Amino acid sequence: MAINWTEAQIEEVIHAVIKNLNGGTPTAKSGWDGAQYNGRSYIGVYTDMNDAIDAATAGYKAVRAMSLEEREKVISAIRDLCRKEAPIMASLGVNETKMGRVEHKIAKHVLVADKTPGTSDIVAQVKTGDYGLTLTEMAPFGVVGSITPSTNPSETVICNSIGMIAAGNGVVFNPHPNAIATSNYAVDLVNRACAQAGGPRVLVASVVKPTLDTAQIMYKHPNIRLLVCTGGPGVVKSVLSSGKKAIGAGAGNPPVIVDDTADIRKAAKDIIDGCSFDNNLPCIAEKEVFAFKNIADELISGMLANGAYKITAEQAEKLANIVLVDTKNPKTGIVKKTVSRDCVGRDASVLLEKIGVRVGAEVRCIICETKFDHPFVQHELMMPILPIVRVNDIDEAIDLAVKAEHGCRHTAHMHSKNIDHLTRFARAVETTIFVKNAPSYAGIGFGGEGHTTFTIAGPTGEGLTSARSFTRYRRCVMSDNFRII
Repeated sequence: MAINWTEAQIEEVIHAVIKNLNGGTPTAKSGWDGAQYNGRSYIGVYTDMNDAIDAATAGYKAVRAMSLEEREKVISAIRDLCRKEAPIMASLGVNETKMGRVEHKIAKHVLVADKTPGTSDIVAQVKTGDYGLTLTEMAPFGVVGSITPSTNPSETVICNSIGMIAAGNGVVFNPHPNAIATSNYAVDLVNRACAQAGGPRVLVASVVKPTLDTAQIMYKHPNIRLLVCTGGPGVVKSVLSSGKKAIGAGAGNPPVIVDDTADIRKAAKDIIDGCSFDNNLPCIAEKEVFAFKNIADELISGMLANGAYKITAEQAEKLANIVLVDTKNPKTGIVKKTVSRDCVGRDASVLLEKIGVRVGAEVRCIICETKFDHPFVQHELMMPILPIVRVNDIDEAIDLAVKAEHGCRHTAHMHSKNIDHLTRFARAVETTIFVKNAPSYAGIGFGGEGHTTFTIAGPTGEGLTSARSFTRYRRCVMSDNFRII
């Protein structure tokens, strides 16, 4: 359970962290010892990426020297500290990035602490036969270079740290520039937990000011054996072009189908709960709905009863012109619509106020009826805005939903009691995650079975990553021996 922090305590820590990020005095070799927050110094945060990689390399050597029991003791300490300081990291994340909801980010940190697999995920395989015994084990890569996002900054740092340490790796992070304070707080938390458990002072490392240049140093450094990127299509592409083994967790645009066999009242609540969770920042969250015409009115009514606010077609056009902006590619000169950073992850009430509509905090999500080609359907907004498209039947629903997903193969959802419909959509959309009759977050273990992760590797095929994703297989063969039957 997370401890109860007072608002004053949280504000004090946040103020100190951000003040020291802007005004601390970094020292390259020992970490960011010049910056103090809440009476502590940052541990493992360096001014130079090369120094950070050196520290992560030393961390790798320390992990390799630990027994699995010792490694799991460190991971348990990380989990405990993550639960205790979840309110701090949640508040810091919202304060720094201006995205999401504190109460939901607290829940995500507790989820990471509770359901990120540790060393139990590393399981050896044995094959015996007439010719002896072959043992296949999951070995560490060495030092992992990890790119983390601004949408789930501290959650991803801690989740990756647990899995990568469990696998026996050292880790160096290059966080998103818009979430430096939150990401590096999580790096420091991992190192503090490690020290509390009797481990080395610096187990994972990061940099004071992550940039494209520090990322390039990471990509090219000979000590980095594996790159893991959780972010947008641009940074994922750059990691996959590095020439090194890479795991890429890219964007998605998850569609939802609701047919006329579904429990409509439950579907309405589930969809709004999932779409509005942390203001739609998770890439798994519901982004557009395809509803059978004969149940669409009932579905919309259920959504309105669960915190949705419906806007008109005219208001939707006005809002689209605010949340989507024209961006010109400096190389090609091509202009295309991109999501406004000022709107990503904002409360529904904040977005509605931009078009002159004032509502209370009870409104969690904005809904509207649109055609398939509307920009709300075609773009991953990462905002609590949910377009609804009416369809005639399952054939049209699947066809449009697959097109709206844009081949990302990330996540899709369906509310139905028709097994044939569920099976057909799952086969057609080919997503890494397919959630049936539940809110989207069930797909990462929140109210659903299975482990959690905030690095969902669709482009490179690892799926919901865990400790075993950060290992390489090694085979040991003993010929004609060790078989006792």
